[in-house]
Amino acid sequence: MSPGSKRSGKRSGDTDPVPAIDARKLTKRYGSGTSLVKALDRLDFRVEKGEMVAIMGPSGSGKSTLLHLLGALETPTSGTIALAGENFEGLDDRGLTLLRREKIGFVFQFFNLLPSLNALENVMLPALIAGRRDPKVEKRARSLLKRVGLARRERHLPSELSGGEQQRVSIARALLLEPELVLADEPTGNLDSRSEATVLDLLSELNSDEGHTIVIVTHDTTAAAVAGRVSFLRDGRSAGEVAGGDSAKVIRAFAKLESPASKTKKRRSSAKSPRGKR
Repeated sequence: MSPGSKRSGKRSGDTDPVPAIDARKLTKRYGSGTSLVKALDRLDFRVEKGEMVAIMGPSGSGKSTLLHLLGALETPTSGTIALAGENFEGLDDRGLTLLRREKIGFVFQFFNLLPSLNALENVMLPALIAGRRDPKVEKRARSLLKRVGLARRERHLPSELSGGEQQRVSIARALLLEPELVLADEPTGNLDSRSEATVLDLLSELNSDEGHTIVIVTHDTTAAAVAGRVSFLRDGRSAGEVAGGDSAKVIRAFAKLESPASKTKKRRSSAKSPRGKR
């Protein structure tokens, strides 16, 4: 699909037989014995094709771990993950590498651009790593830079670009190989307010106008509210969700999640369970 083509974003109530992400009973443990940490605890997480979902939670809630598992950067202790119907389970290192490269686009808080490459070369990097240098790749990279408003900056090095511009290059790079899923880890965490607004508008348009499936991990309620829905985690488990589009609603839900009364209720619920699980 060309960067300028249109495909409708997921509307409320729409479903697809095969979701973009279908994660079931995800558990991730680190360490053992007295140092055991359960980062995720039998978590179910589903994202439909064309959805934009934000993941929020207090520090230590498991949101970064979930992102790493969805991006095939780590493997779960137990549970299953499928991306557009393809199960991660059973894939060897090469299979996981191909899946990451060809089906998942990553957007990082600190951009992760190579300082010696210009904007165009950074966008083309996933294809270059795959051994592709054909004119079609360069044409798509240029088209994506135009899409993110940087057509006149393609020969600039990262050091010659602002933070917001670098993040837009990162977004263009994530889209180069037309991935099934874009994972954005704190995409506005290193930006000023003006650049943040530009990046959020861009992500929203890529979802609503072109139908890209996007999952954002963020602590920023303004960024989360851009998504169609916001999913909350706490102690490695689901802690509910709210519809996006209203930052005030997201702020209230997040504040409630962190309130002492909510934490007490959660501890009591865990204590009633024979195995400490809901």
